Amino acid sequence: MKTGTIFRMSGNPVRRWRPSALIRASVALHLAAAGATLVRPQLWPWTLSAVVADHLVLTAGGLWPRSRLLGPNWTRLPRLRTAGTRGAVAITIDDGPDAEVTPAVLAVLETHKATATFFCVGERVEQHPALARAIVEQHHEIANHSYRHTHAFAFLGPRALADEVARTQQAIGAVTGQWPRFFRAPAGLRNPFLEPVLARAGLQLASWTRRGFDTVSVDPDAVTARLTRDLRAGDILLLHDGHAARTAAGVPLILEVLPRVLAAVAAAQLTTTTLRAALAQSMGVAGVQAAEAAST
Repeated sequence: MKTGTIFRMSGNPVRRWRPSALIRASVALHLAAAGATLVRPQLWPWTLSAVVADHLVLTAGGLWPRSRLLGPNWTRLPRLRTAGTRGAVAITIDDGPDAEVTPAVLAVLETHKATATFFCVGERVEQHPALARAIVEQHHEIANHSYRHTHAFAFLGPRALADEVARTQQAIGAVTGQWPRFFRAPAGLRNPFLEPVLARAGLQLASWTRRGFDTVSVDPDAVTARLTRDLRAGDILLLHDGHAARTAAGVPLILEVLPRVLAAVAAAQLTTTTLRAALAQSMGVAGVQAAEAAST
């Protein structure tokens, strides 16, 4: 199936791509550099230096996961309109579903009556469709985390990025009937070609407020402290059910950390919400209808 067809099947309103200020400035600089070099060829060392510097800034913007230099990026929840949910945080869980870890994570969430957003890898959804369905059936959100979770994601071109995004949309939609509304790049690393792809798919990029580094740390106390220090409403927290590190006893770190994080959320008199719910509440019914009308 062609990528464009998959995007049309995504069920999401297509966003209009608006280049960021940095992208607009970059295009203007490239045009100015080309014009100056044509008019005065002797300026080429200066124009080349300016272009190289611009590319370094663009690269830095993509390698900084919480950056908005390349386009919109959720690093915190929007201010919610519903009074009862203003004290909410989002637990986001990456790299699954995992046959061993995800069921235990779902059990912990059920025990604490908490909701979470699972950023799932497309090929893992195809390998474990029952787990993907369980995420949705237990009232959690499933979101797009690329198809292969390749470490080279930030170096892909527009067509390859579109394929990664579209194949995951299709995999998740076919298995669960729920089309993701959010995307997170592997390790949060991306390039300027990604935002136009996300706009076509009606997806919103989301990173995090803070992460626990639970794929590399084996100390649950340290991971918990990173996630809960100065915890406040609007935080987006990042954990992993896929690629989770193991404690000295061989326990996936998220299973040690998640109950402590949820206890800290409760102690702070906060609740949990999904990114999808936060989006709907921040826009309101009128905002959702307006977005859908603008996409037609």
